[in-house]
Amino acid sequence: MTSLSSLLGSESREVPAVLERQERVLSRQIADLVTAIRRQPPPAIITCGRGSSAHAATFGKHLFERYVGLPVAAAAPVIASVYHQTLNLRGQLFLAISQSGRSTDLIATAQMARSAGAITAAIVNNMDSPLARTCEYALSMEAGPELSVAASKSFVASLAALLRLTAEWTDDVRMREALARLPARLASAIDLDWSAALPRLARAQSAITIGRGPTLAIAREAALKLKEACNIHAEAFSSAEFQHGPISLVEQTYPILVFAPTDEALESTETLLVGLSGKGAAVFTTGQVADAGGALPTLKPDQPEADALCLIQTFYQLLPQLAASRGSDVDRPRHLHKVTSTR
Repeated sequence: MTSLSSLLGSESREVPAVLERQERVLSRQIADLVTAIRRQPPPAIITCGRGSSAHAATFGKHLFERYVGLPVAAAAPVIASVYHQTLNLRGQLFLAISQSGRSTDLIATAQMARSAGAITAAIVNNMDSPLARTCEYALSMEAGPELSVAASKSFVASLAALLRLTAEWTDDVRMREALARLPARLASAIDLDWSAALPRLARAQSAITIGRGPTLAIAREAALKLKEACNIHAEAFSSAEFQHGPISLVEQTYPILVFAPTDEALESTETLLVGLSGKGAAVFTTGQVADAGGALPTLKPDQPEADALCLIQTFYQLLPQLAASRGSDVDRPRHLHKVTSTR
């Protein structure tokens, strides 16, 4: 598959090198944070992010709830930035995620969390940003300069940082070993061909993306990219939530892109796919799923959360082709800027 000539395509191809650099830089930063949260174990985790960073936080929610066993909630930045309300966050872990580290409402929320007694940390690409300076602990994405308005390498770098934090916090050997293999696997994922989905998506005005467990965040990120880079109205659902109402939207002109997990959540996803095949849906799904119809090639499964990163890496290679076929500029989406500062 070729990603045409685009910043997003070339920047996403930098991801393997980004993760190798991240491994060298993040070890000490994560060790300091893990020391603090082991010394003062938090009862809960509060995340905060916008856009792609909010989807990274969804990935973090899955990781922390599944492997650490702590409940995770997403902060509403408006509470601090507009209503100036202080929450009772004493002893909790507050984790902000931001590529730029300059969004006013995230900074205000981090300031509120720190003053309320939370352990505050930020995953950022700019270690000299106001958000990084506001939090007690800053973890560097190490994505380097990202010029495309639509983020790619910074999103994957955020997920990798969350994986590294979880592996260190839980001393998960399998996760650590998967992280060591991940740069090479991401390089291989670049060359997988998902162009089978291109004709349907190119004609679509609306689309659905589906994931569950480790791939729910991937589905949400994909839906955002279809909107911002390709001007396709797309909504993301878990394979379970989709059956509680949205399934009534199913028809041949409404393509469905399924990011199948490679863990226990696959069974429920397969059940949904069997049902969709009988409704005439235009379904494209990753992995080797029985009766899936439009199967999209993936790498051989390794570790479920690492596998999820490989899925979004391949999806990013499809985006420039899809945007070009619809007359969109994948690197400069209309009405958008690289840094969005909201209050």
